Amino acid sequence: PGLGSSIEDLPRHLLDLPMMLPMAETIGALLLPVVVGLGSCIVLYFLLKRCIFFIGKEEQLRVQKLTETIVLNGPGVRFLNPLGYRSAKVEVADMLGTMDYVLIKDTITGKERIERGPKLLTLGPYDKKTSTGRGITLSQTEYLVLENAITGEKTIAKGPAVWFPSNPHESASAKKMAIALQEDEYVRVKDGATGQRMVKRGKDLLFLEPTWQLEGSVKKAWTLKAFEYIRLQDSVTGKITVHRGEKTVFPNPDEDLLDRDKLSAIDLKVDEYVKIEDQTSGEVRVVSGVNRVFLGANERIVDGGKQKAVQVDEEHAVLVRDESTGQLRLITERRLFVPGPNEVIEKVQSLIRLADHEAVIVKDKDGGLAVHYGNPEKQTSDKPRAFFLPPYAEIMQLWWSSGLRRQKRDLCIERFDTRPQYMWFEFDCRTSDNVELVLEVTMFWEAIDLEKMVRTTGNLPGDVYNQARSQFIKHVARVTLKKFMEDLHSISKAIFDEDQPFYDTRGVRINSLEVTRYKCSEKRTSEVLQQIIEETTNRLNRLSQAESENEVKIFRMQGQIEQEKLNGELLEIQQEHSQSEARVAGAAEAERVAAFVNGLEKDVPKLEDRIMMWQVLRKTDALSVVAEGGGNLYYTPNDVDLSIRTESKA
Repeated sequence: PGLGSSIEDLPRHLLDLPMMLPMAETIGALLLPVVVGLGSCIVLYFLLKRCIFFIGKEEQLRVQKLTETIVLNGPGVRFLNPLGYRSAKVEVADMLGTMDYVLIKDTITGKERIERGPKLLTLGPYDKKTSTGRGITLSQTEYLVLENAITGEKTIAKGPAVWFPSNPHESASAKKMAIALQEDEYVRVKDGATGQRMVKRGKDLLFLEPTWQLEGSVKKAWTLKAFEYIRLQDSVTGKITVHRGEKTVFPNPDEDLLDRDKLSAIDLKVDEYVKIEDQTSGEVRVVSGVNRVFLGANERIVDGGKQKAVQVDEEHAVLVRDESTGQLRLITERRLFVPGPNEVIEKVQSLIRLADHEAVIVKDKDGGLAVHYGNPEKQTSDKPRAFFLPPYAEIMQLWWSSGLRRQKRDLCIERFDTRPQYMWFEFDCRTSDNVELVLEVTMFWEAIDLEKMVRTTGNLPGDVYNQARSQFIKHVARVTLKKFMEDLHSISKAIFDEDQPFYDTRGVRINSLEVTRYKCSEKRTSEVLQQIIEETTNRLNRLSQAESENEVKIFRMQGQIEQEKLNGELLEIQQEHSQSEARVAGAAEAERVAAFVNGLEKDVPKLEDRIMMWQVLRKTDALSVVAEGGGNLYYTPNDVDLSIRTESKA
């Protein structure tokens, strides 16, 4: 079924099958020996392959027998019973370099071992490679921490070297750097196993043991100069040690720096000192210069350190308090003063020196007042003009009012000026016709008795202002504005005379009291008053101007009169001078003529001829004078005796 429904539907080669069967039997008979020979060869090949093994020098044969495993190392040819083992395999041995190592485990006994190069590694029958590695190269400053997993013991391997595990249970940490310490360096180390602390100093290359712990970083030791020192405190016992220079100081394991850094000794000059307190006993000592001070283990500087001694001389004194008794004393003896251990300088006083016009009031400890005057006529032996303020005494201060209306009491007075002084202020008042005025008043006053003034008032300007204001209000209220303007000076004088007893009780003398300016408070009234004042001023200015012009005219006329007088005198003098010059010139000319005439008397006997010669010379002189000028000279024929004639030619 499925091949076709009739014989015609069968494939062609099936129809030829009966014809091919005899031919197949003939071919099978011929091939049977060949097949048998080929099978024998194949069987022989496999038998030889299981029996004979060629092993190279770097190879080994691992044979798994029926009950055990053996390893045969090369080189060589090995023959095995093909039926005496289950499997055999040629393996290539591992070549280990100089830096290589292998961890091998015996699978039967469980033992492990380390194989290091350089070598050709041949494994045993039951050996198994569990891990491989390379040796660790350590330089001179490197090291490793090694730990034995069986015993838990830790050791270190230092360079320079190449590290390989010494046993299978040894492991190494990452490479660590040793600590290079210079000569002036150190580091603190704590042993975690024992708790002991150590200080390792340079010069050294420090390899930390496995149980050591580094406390902090590498630090510098303290190199001390001759004037330097340090204080170290033991954190366990609390003991403090002091180290002075010159040297290099390394601390003990439990010592720390007490101060922030190394300290410099205190160099004291001749006028310097320092107070030092021993904190264990509380005692204070004073060291003065010239000196160099190193603090002890339990000492500290008090009162701000180095201080200047006080030069006590004619101009300076020092007020000192003894803290043990609380008493004050004034040092005036000339010297370089250095306070004692229990003494404190409260104040350096300068000599109070008063000018002739100055005075001060000193209040002593009992409240008594003493006035010191600079005026030589008022000073006494117990109240000199130059003095130092005694202990518990003070210069009395008075707070006086200031400003035009004395509203602020902010002026502090210590030294009083006994000269006449100028005071000005202003206040409001109202006239009887209800005009409110603002008056500006000036006053010259002088302090006569300071003790009386201090006992009577503490604000003299305020009292003077209020008294003057009260008096002006009272007097101005009695008059009208017109009357006030007319009698202003009379009102001021009346107030000045009435107030003398008031000022006497306060030790003050008023030399003058004047109203320098006034104005109306109301704007409208002030404008009217200003117009009146301007008109009055203009009238006075015009009068003054007319007087000035008249004075100028009179002065000008007087000048002209004086000028004419001087001109007449000048003409008279000039006339006299001309006459004198003419007389002198005539006399000189006469002498010249006489000398000429008389000189020619022998040669020219006739007087007329000599005179004619003189006239000719005078004409020559005249011509010379004319020639020197820029003028022209014209002569007539008569002047030169000129005649003209005509001559005929033959």
